[in-house]
Amino acid sequence: MRARLIQLADELGQPELLELAPALLPWQRWFLIHALELLPGPDKVFRFRTVLLLVARQNGKTSVLVILILWRLFTDGAPMIIGAAQNLDVAEETWQRVVDIAEAIPELAAEIEKVSESNGKKFIKLDTRERYRPQASNRRGGRGWSGDLVLLDELREHQTWDAWAAISKTTMARDRAQTYGVSNAGDAASIVLRHLRKVALAFINGDQADAEAVEDGALEFVDESAIGLFEWSAKEGRSRWDKDGWYEANPSLGHTIKEAAIAAAASSDPESIFRTEVLCQFVDTGNGGPFPEGSWAGTKVPNGSFTRDQNGPLVMCLDMSFNRSWLYVLIGFYDTEGRPHVELAARLAGTEAFMKWWKNPKRKQRPNALTFQAKGAPISTIATDFDEEEIDYLEWAGQDLGIASGILFDWVQSGHLATLPQPPLDIAASTAYTKPAGDGWLIDRKSSPEDAAPLVGAAGVVWLLKTHAQHNRPSIYEEHGLRSI
Repeated sequence: MRARLIQLADELGQPELLELAPALLPWQRWFLIHALELLPGPDKVFRFRTVLLLVARQNGKTSVLVILILWRLFTDGAPMIIGAAQNLDVAEETWQRVVDIAEAIPELAAEIEKVSESNGKKFIKLDTRERYRPQASNRRGGRGWSGDLVLLDELREHQTWDAWAAISKTTMARDRAQTYGVSNAGDAASIVLRHLRKVALAFINGDQADAEAVEDGALEFVDESAIGLFEWSAKEGRSRWDKDGWYEANPSLGHTIKEAAIAAAASSDPESIFRTEVLCQFVDTGNGGPFPEGSWAGTKVPNGSFTRDQNGPLVMCLDMSFNRSWLYVLIGFYDTEGRPHVELAARLAGTEAFMKWWKNPKRKQRPNALTFQAKGAPISTIATDFDEEEIDYLEWAGQDLGIASGILFDWVQSGHLATLPQPPLDIAASTAYTKPAGDGWLIDRKSSPEDAAPLVGAAGVVWLLKTHAQHNRPSIYEEHGLRSI
């Protein structure tokens, strides 16, 4: 077995890459060869510190991870391997496969010093002190450890940065460390996966990198901190019945996956599910939300594809997470074609952060109208600060809350509203729960599975645009005799 675990790809500068030819599909072998490329030099430093593997479901991602772990544990000598998943049971299943293979091969079993089966504290340790442990993906995962190989499975399920921050940063002090994010494509809630993929594409594009994904000067460090993107996905625009798209996203098709299985999924799955799970295509929807399926995606416009009407109003609404973790600033305006826009202008850590943001002299834009729920909502505590600073606002309360929800729904459903692709707002729109209010409904911050506050702010913005700051009307403060801000 040792001979099967050693050797491969000398032409790539990698003298000891895991070789299990009978067990590897062509795409799996290709992926391992290139994900483990080395930089020039004697230290055997991997070219990619971060590796993203995106491929449709059931194509053998876990098998690739098992082989990678075995090689780095028994052959490459990685001191610490951390395998994480959103569910600890899933992480432990991969760990168990590694342990079963290692214990079944006498040559490898002889190197095992200890296997701990304790619930929540499982690990395998070699007599040369290399160790591999499974871990749940959460904000505490991996803290206090130093990782040489970190694996985060089902990265599409990471809807906050908490787990990525905790686990991926265990590699910072390890020169030969790699972090692998493995998944199929995500939806609007897949914040971490979407961002990392965007950064990877920016590196690939070089000078034409997306300025929003990579800060000025970041490309200067590409050789030292590169991110590798390995993606099998259907070409954009493919019909769900286009077999070319099936093969593009499923490199195991014809080996372990049959066309009949994909055809069955194509005939029964909702469009968004089939595209993310089988075609490995990203969608801008979630698994819920108050709007008809696909209607929120219909509001999307590319940044730079429109011009704001400078003679029209600029309005602002503030709202805060139910747990008070974030304060969101939503703005609204009309473009030169008369279409209303809603954008997330800022996400801030509380009311004090907002006041600093508000007073920043570099922030040139001032709204013609500003509103928030001054009573009975998490954001209401900011009213005292506004009064102290003599900042005028229009109180949003009572039946106007339900009216705002109705306006937002109508504008989204009809395609009248325009929004940018902004994950916090998109997630809220795709996941928020509602609650009845009289003859209408309100967005339910408390019960929603994700932070619904950005969508509440969007409702406040469209309420201002529709009822108090219509196109080409004067400032609300001028109409009501209030002092302009």
